[in-house]
Amino acid sequence: MNVERNLPVIRERKLAILKGDPEKCEQQKKAGKLLARERVALLLDPASFVELDSLMADAGVVTGYGTVDGNPVYVYAQDFTVRGGAVGQAHAKKVLKVMDLAEKTGAPVVAILDTAGARLDEGVDAMNAYAMMAGRASALSGVVPQIALVLGPCGGIASGIAGMADLVIMSKNGELFVNGPQVVSAVAGKDIDMAALAGPEASMRSGMAQLTCGSDEEAVACARKVIGMLPVNNLDDAVAPAMDDVNRELFELNGVDSVSDVRELIRSICDNGDVVELGEGFAASMVTALGRIGGTTVGFIANQAGKDEGRLTVYGCKKAARFVRFLDAFSIPLISLVDSVGMKISTAPQGELSRNGAQLLFAMTEATNVRIAVILGNAIGMSYAALASRAACDAVYAWPGAVISAVTTKIAVQLNCADELKGAEDPFAKRAELEEKYNADVADGVNAAMKGYVDDVIEPTATRSMVAQALEMLSGKRESRPAKKHGNLPL
Repeated sequence: MNVERNLPVIRERKLAILKGDPEKCEQQKKAGKLLARERVALLLDPASFVELDSLMADAGVVTGYGTVDGNPVYVYAQDFTVRGGAVGQAHAKKVLKVMDLAEKTGAPVVAILDTAGARLDEGVDAMNAYAMMAGRASALSGVVPQIALVLGPCGGIASGIAGMADLVIMSKNGELFVNGPQVVSAVAGKDIDMAALAGPEASMRSGMAQLTCGSDEEAVACARKVIGMLPVNNLDDAVAPAMDDVNRELFELNGVDSVSDVRELIRSICDNGDVVELGEGFAASMVTALGRIGGTTVGFIANQAGKDEGRLTVYGCKKAARFVRFLDAFSIPLISLVDSVGMKISTAPQGELSRNGAQLLFAMTEATNVRIAVILGNAIGMSYAALASRAACDAVYAWPGAVISAVTTKIAVQLNCADELKGAEDPFAKRAELEEKYNADVADGVNAAMKGYVDDVIEPTATRSMVAQALEMLSGKRESRPAKKHGNLPL
């Protein structure tokens, strides 16, 4: 082999690959999208990217590894300027290599998706390529974090692969769909554009996307932040140096009887008020978020009490259950903030509501990560059982005035004291008296604490410090369960 003769040829070939097709690169820029390697460079620490299989340029995907805040990360970025980033055998071969390396080394995988679909000229080989990628994503689930950045079209089977990631982040150019607008419009008999069908807002409302951003740059920055909050694998801990006093009191809660915005409460509990809410536009009465307490990454699920009194809904239960299983897979502690009068009341057949309530209850009781509950107000029926019971939590605290009951106080009095109400001279005054008595004698959090179901009734201002102490106490938690292949989640 003549090194002096071959080296310039290889250099020239690599340079041509890096430059790409000028016309197609310009089209990508005009569409407001970064090139694949530009996206990778933004995601990873400066000068840390090591590209793999760079000479396989026709594969339509850039693959390699680097670091995010000094921690290793594997990445593949579909290159729309090469045959529309379409998936075929060579494409999958490159992707599978980085996924295999991620499993061997225990490092997160970031998929930057921007593809026109399958390479139709490869026929069943392209379908098999997709299936192999999906299979590896499934095998990696719960082993290393997987983040999907949808920065362009992502349709058909590709959207299913995106949905298998732990978190999906979309830019304004992202499109997640199974059937495109032409097919859907033909079936619906009216024009439906891509944005309404598959854009970031539509994907957020459907629960497919957890975070949406304006530009590629914003989406990549968001991914960097989230990766920095997660452990690198399921055997690692997500801990950073504490940048806030864990004993900081929440003076803004002095004299507060109820929380009007649970998102503000989560911010006040977390270090420096830094929170990443996931799925904000999906099932808004159930809030899911990541934050840190004393430097330790924690996940929050919380009922947003409002006109529906924070009731558990079909999609709220789905959203919370999936988030709980994500946290448990990576041993991230869970904080549940409970203020809910139970399941949604509906005249529709109750099967779907029951099944999704069962999903949340199953996910919470199956989890072995650290689980801490703070009952802010109501913990009624399924809300108590799934989010604040001893079966679902390791530590349970309640604010003064918390109500823990099978049904609401109003319904309990109506069922148990019908005769007293019927014979009362002033039914309204009598009802108020009976409700007060029921709360004091039966449903008050103090009664639950006296029976050991609540560890302590705490002052709201001490919520952060009490949760931080519980996290410290439970940090060495080890829990074993009966040997089995897996449980049968009621999907």
